[in-house]
Amino acid sequence: MISKLRVIFTASMALLFTTSSYAEPKSKIVLIAGTVKKNDRVGHHDYSGGVRMIKHLLDQNPQLETEVIFEGWPADESIFDDAKAVVFYTDGGGKQAYLQTPERIAAVQRMIDAGVGLVSIHQAVEFPAKHYSLAAAWVGGLYQPVISGRGHWDSSHDSFPQHEITRGVSAWKINDGWLNGFKFPTKMKGVAPLVYSGKIHQGSSEGGSKDIVAWAFERADGGRSFNYSGLDAHDSWERDGVRQLMVNGIVWAAGIPVPEGGAKSEADKAIVDSFLTPRIAPAPKKKK
Repeated sequence: MISKLRVIFTASMALLFTTSSYAEPKSKIVLIAGTVKKNDRVGHHDYSGGVRMIKHLLDQNPQLETEVIFEGWPADESIFDDAKAVVFYTDGGGKQAYLQTPERIAAVQRMIDAGVGLVSIHQAVEFPAKHYSLAAAWVGGLYQPVISGRGHWDSSHDSFPQHEITRGVSAWKINDGWLNGFKFPTKMKGVAPLVYSGKIHQGSSEGGSKDIVAWAFERADGGRSFNYSGLDAHDSWERDGVRQLMVNGIVWAAGIPVPEGGAKSEADKAIVDSFLTPRIAPAPKKKK
């Protein structure tokens, strides 16, 4: 009897040890939303709704855990501890909260130096001239107001370069707000174009490097950065291809292999709409 109990106890302990001690540790992704204007049309620059949407998508992948921060920067920077990637979905041109003080810039630089993945969405890809050296090192492209472009136009996306980030990405059509015309390193060192969009060639790669609106960047420090200048409007998340690209890009930036068919990124319109931030409609413009 004692012998049987010993066998049962030993087997139970072995099972417990196998399922707990040897469980795969999850990879932490920190999602940071810029400040959302209260007076604006619903869905426009909805950074809060966007990061909550991203959390919903990433949480479908059991190897990931997510932390969400609003208003541009965490009150407690220890949230960055052990992060595999940090995602910024914010205003740009120097409005990024993480560029506001030398201390915050230093905090991001420490993560960069440690190989943490960096993801910049929409205007977060636009650094002011005084921070061009950071832009070159962190995201791999410079947005130059006089040379670069921005605006809203229709584009169709049905062909993508072969890359881990484009696995499982389906075609989509959209009228989005884009930034393009970035200055990239000589010979595109470290840069892999993923999506193109321009007023003339729309989503075709015929527009060349000036129409690149999404790219992967293998940084000199050995870390990875993923950048996407679209997602001006929240309803962009309704496109299967957009969701797949974004989730794959974050997973890749975190240094995690992207599954052959792409990471999980399921949602429908009702789910997308459920993350919208309530807004106060702006006053109508006075007729001249």
